[in-house]
Amino acid sequence: MDTVMRKQAVMACAVLLLVVLAGGGASAASCNAGQLAVCAAALTSGAKPSMACCSNLKAQQGCFCQFAKNPAYSRYINSPNARKVVAACGVALPRCS
Repeated sequence: MDTVMRKQAVMACAVLLLVVLAGGGASAASCNAGQLAVCAAALTSGAKPSMACCSNLKAQQGCFCQFAKNPAYSRYINSPNARKVVAACGVALPRCS
């Protein structure tokens, strides 16, 4: 897999993690899936997430359901690595409607 494709896969996994983590009423202006790029290594390998990753996950937690509705990211929602990262960061999983 080339570097560009790997980065795209990592970003998609990061968004997946957001979706899995929690839902809420965050405004579209504050939702930025790109902030989860710091979680890419943990999402792709299952490695322990960094403090920066956990911090960004918590900051974007209210956006997860919004990200989950995006077809580009929805297939990553049930990723085992995403669930591991969320659990390691202590972020609650939402129930999205």
